[in-house]
Amino acid sequence: MNYSDVSIAQSAIAPFLSLDGVRKTYPGVVALDGFSMEVRPGEVIGLVGENGAGKSTLMKILGGVTRPDTGTITVDGVAHDGLTVEASIGSGIAFVHQELNLFENLDVAANIFFGREPLKAGPLKLVDRSKLREMVAPLLKRVGANFSADAPVASLSLAQQQMVEIAKALSIKARLVILDEPTSSLPIAETEKLLDVIKALKAEAISVIFISHRLHEVERVADRVVVLRDGMLAGTLPKNQINHDQMVKLMIGRMLKERERVSDSAHAPGGTALSARAVRTSAYPERPVDLDVRHGEILGFAGLVGSGRTELARVLFGIDERFGGSVTLDGKTLKLGSAADAVASGIFLVPEDRKLTGILLDLSIAENISLPNLPAHAKHQLVSTSAEIATAEKQKSNLGIKAPSVATRTGTLSGGNQQKVVLAKWLAMNPKVMILDEPTRGIDIGAKAEIYGLMRALADAGVAVLMISSDMEEVIGVSDRIAVMHEGQISGILEKDDFSQENVLRLAVGKKPLPAQAVGGAQ
Repeated sequence: MNYSDVSIAQSAIAPFLSLDGVRKTYPGVVALDGFSMEVRPGEVIGLVGENGAGKSTLMKILGGVTRPDTGTITVDGVAHDGLTVEASIGSGIAFVHQELNLFENLDVAANIFFGREPLKAGPLKLVDRSKLREMVAPLLKRVGANFSADAPVASLSLAQQQMVEIAKALSIKARLVILDEPTSSLPIAETEKLLDVIKALKAEAISVIFISHRLHEVERVADRVVVLRDGMLAGTLPKNQINHDQMVKLMIGRMLKERERVSDSAHAPGGTALSARAVRTSAYPERPVDLDVRHGEILGFAGLVGSGRTELARVLFGIDERFGGSVTLDGKTLKLGSAADAVASGIFLVPEDRKLTGILLDLSIAENISLPNLPAHAKHQLVSTSAEIATAEKQKSNLGIKAPSVATRTGTLSGGNQQKVVLAKWLAMNPKVMILDEPTRGIDIGAKAEIYGLMRALADAGVAVLMISSDMEEVIGVSDRIAVMHEGQISGILEKDDFSQENVLRLAVGKKPLPAQAVGGAQ
């Protein structure tokens, strides 16, 4: 049966859940405006839209956390003007959030049936561990887990933890599993495992709403795509019409120009800016790393989870101890005993978790931007508010940070604008080397294009850009060269003509890349 046959067959099945004319407003904001959607058993719906399009509000309404102002939600033919949390769970709606809600100090079984554990007979009401393991085992088998019910959650990878969350959903007899950005923190191999789990759920007639900014993954797994824009239904794409350009057009109201999606440098790269020789990190202290990043290039840095990319970045930024080797900038050997040493040298890091280590959410945009360089904004050893505002206004304009003013609290901004604030604080200090760790994680397609444009502008201005990314499309589309790490060492460097997903994957698992003609050149 081909995909069109599947779509026709599914469309003939009556929906068990539907939303009709759902509207939700907040002071000054229309979050959802007359939104309608149906969910049929066993279909995978891709839900896409820019940050602020209304996806989060829709999920809160389906989860019973938020009540719509108007509209109806119909479950199994019964219309409701809103759901409670209990009613949502009772309807078989389960969530796997981007921020996983697991207790790392407990094992897998305890997490899956937390609060619902089988108890032994007797006055003490102790948990029946044997019965608990029996109940969990078939759930883990259904999601293809390669770990046991007794495994501590703290020992599991992110993909495995997501499997635990999905198993938890199955334990409450979920009919609809909503996956919110499930692959945003996953490398290539673990993403594949999760996509296989989605196929398995579909085969059991369990519906899936797959929310993702990684449109190539939506294209792979979705039977239908629902697009939100400014709180309204922008359109629906059947299986045979799902492609990157059509999704983008509905999301932002226009096609992205090729230069916005994949930008090539107008300038040839210069000489070596940052050079690491025989550098040893805490992750692989026995494996020395050699790496060069040139002025005016974006060097993509790929690899599987645990390959040591982030650890190397932390050493280059002076956060972690270097266990050997040397680092030079423009031929000058660097000390790098702390992050302050790196900053003083012009090496800046945009960290993987911007909310945890990139910005202070409770501070204003202006305060975040000036924070790394307070002496430059001080008069007589007192920080000048007017100087902070002047710098922030300039960066807000240059980077297109969308906010009412630079006094706006950073925690209220979208993910894309928060990332721009992280970039802004370093750009105000004239970087020589910019290290970006997962720069577009959790960011919508429009903001991604803007971030890529900023990275390209940095490279064109002569800055050496090292971009760590687990997004294959991003690595291939944005980089001038690609370095791939395998188990603590650089397994290979790919030039443009050798770019392909297969070559990146081969290097990531320690194999040699194929010649360009064998894989059809750059992809």
